[in-house]
Amino acid sequence: MPEISSFYGIVISMFFSDHNPPHFHVKYQGYEATIDIATGTIRGTLPPRVVNMVNEWLDQHKEELLNNWEKMRTYQPFDKISPLE
Repeated sequence: MPEISSFYGIVISMFFSDHNPPHFHVKYQGYEATIDIATGTIRGTLPPRVVNMVNEWLDQHKEELLNNWEKMRTYQPFDKISPLE
């Protein structure tokens, strides 16, 4: 699963040709979840502090995430996305 960003021990990834709706995967110290790009809905478990950071990052990079989603659905090279600072 290609890593598109990481910050504070949080790893953000996407699968090539993954199922809809557009989403990304989050891993953090044994926790795993998927986040819907449009709604921010979380499937899985993450600590509250991590949820807050990932939501802030999502708000900053929603357009880039959707662009990567389209690229990955058609096996095109994806872009790395800046971490949360």
